[in-house]
Amino acid sequence: MGHFLIPGILDSSFGCTPTMVTFLFLPFKTSRCLENKCKVIAVSKNQDRKTMNVQESRKLPLGETVEAITTPSNPPKNMYSGEFVALRPVEPEKDVDELFLNSHGSEVKEQIWTYMAYGPFSKKEDMLNWLKVCKASTDMLFFTVNSKELNQRVGMMSILNIVNQMRTLELGNIWYSPIVHHTKVNTEVIYLMLKEIFDRLTYRRVEWKCDALNARSRAAALRLGFSFEGIFRQHYIIKDRNRDTTWFSMIDKEWPDIKANMKKWLYSGESNLSLSKLNKRLLDPS
Repeated sequence: MGHFLIPGILDSSFGCTPTMVTFLFLPFKTSRCLENKCKVIAVSKNQDRKTMNVQESRKLPLGETVEAITTPSNPPKNMYSGEFVALRPVEPEKDVDELFLNSHGSEVKEQIWTYMAYGPFSKKEDMLNWLKVCKASTDMLFFTVNSKELNQRVGMMSILNIVNQMRTLELGNIWYSPIVHHTKVNTEVIYLMLKEIFDRLTYRRVEWKCDALNARSRAAALRLGFSFEGIFRQHYIIKDRNRDTTWFSMIDKEWPDIKANMKKWLYSGESNLSLSKLNKRLLDPS
């Protein structure tokens, strides 16, 4: 059998290293196999180095690190009281008379139900049954809104889509009687809720969603400091009609400045303030 002389560029997997040997005298067939194996190993190592270089040159962007904290609890069904409003967990038998009276009986009043998934109700008993469902709900937390000036129940709101681990939730199912439109009621309701959600419970994101055709709700979201995020087309079918849904959000980093603007507008006594203009400077500095 013939013999073949090959350089000793062998990998350590053969039991020797380049520094251990310079030449090996091996049978011809064996030497050819080892030579080919050496070439494969050399190519493989070069590919590994090239791959590492590509990875180094193409590092993908990553989101900022989020500090690990205790997962926040759901907002409690407590009473929340301000200067103009008080929010209380829904009590169907106590709430239904005033809520029905202030949201039914005229075309103007019943327009508030246009973009809602429910209402108007044909009779008070139907609204009572719906309020009982609201009270029993565990995934949506419903509150009745009381006007301190009028000493009446004038609307409702809820907290929903709560994802504790992600520290996000939504404010929704918001409606008010026309008797408190263009007052401080809605602003203080949202202010009290956001203080609880951001300041005490340390959530990171609050969402606001509405029918894309609901101009009043869209304007309210922007005025309150929520940022427009986009439209989900053909998102729902509500009352046998298509609904495109407009999404808004507010995040914890934005809240301190928005909070200061809300507080100023609600309690400073300055009559010529525009909350829309105050918050627009934050969300659209240009």
